[in-house]
Amino acid sequence: MIPRLGPEELAPGVADLLRPRVERLGYLGEFFRCAAHQPAALISFMTFTEDLKRALPDRLTETVALTVSAELDNAYERHQHERLCLKLGLDEAWIRATEARDPRAAQPLSDIDRRVQDLTLAVLRRHGKNTTAELEALVEAIGHEQAIAGR
Repeated sequence: MIPRLGPEELAPGVADLLRPRVERLGYLGEFFRCAAHQPAALISFMTFTEDLKRALPDRLTETVALTVSAELDNAYERHQHERLCLKLGLDEAWIRATEARDPRAAQPLSDIDRRVQDLTLAVLRRHGKNTTAELEALVEAIGHEQAIAGR
């Protein structure tokens, strides 16, 4: 078993990066408690994640996050992202429509939301294979720079 590190055991660079998250949530998550055994890799992962989030509008990032957490039945992540969506100004109807994972029937979703969700579901359900049509549709809608950030 991997020993879980507490906040006081983190390498200084990792502690500095995680401090805002720990202060916001009130705890250090399991993933970070384990991954902190490899500080350089964890710092790279966090930097990569934050860079991707900056590359996309919040709404698209949350479309992916809610779709993945609902599709994989991860209640913890789904709840965290529902709370974040509300803080970002996305309403309950949009959240429920996104979590329903039926982009064609979902009224509050924009065309771009639907294309993001189409690609996300295709990647998950087809294990990343045969998703060219969904990727091309998203590139057409938002451009290749943003589309690659969401993939």
